[in-house]
Amino acid sequence: MIGSTIENLLLENQSDFLISADKVAHVMDTNPLTHALLVLSKVRYSKIPVLNAQDELVGFIGLTNIVDEMFDLDEVEPNNLNDKKVADVMDVDITFINNTSDVERLFHLAVDHPFIPVSDENNKFMGIVTRKELLKAVNHLMHTLGNDYDLKPKKVEIRKFG
Repeated sequence: MIGSTIENLLLENQSDFLISADKVAHVMDTNPLTHALLVLSKVRYSKIPVLNAQDELVGFIGLTNIVDEMFDLDEVEPNNLNDKKVADVMDVDITFINNTSDVERLFHLAVDHPFIPVSDENNKFMGIVTRKELLKAVNHLMHTLGNDYDLKPKKVEIRKFG
């Protein structure tokens, strides 16, 4: 459990945590796979969110998903992408949050995910919290903690047995 003082300091810049949906590269589940390949190659991210027509997060797609579709038994065949949609190959095992003030959960998720999607109570995609933004909060904490608090080690009583 994160102590309340530390949590409050981490949340001082909470408004910077969320990168809004309009600034996040994403594709629609109905987009052709070739479109997703183009988007991924231009933004240079390993994975991006997939949304449906209601702007709900329904999955992720990465270059690996697409490249895997181009392999036949003997060769690489880019034409395998022609008739496929993003929904055909996207990862649907998604983890997202609704509350960017749950710092402990954000940090736990950031261990395994470079970004954490955020949806509202109606499942509308709001944006992402990146590992980078969380590390900036930790950096802020490290540089300001000593300004407002005197940190002293707790006294530890050492007992000898025997």
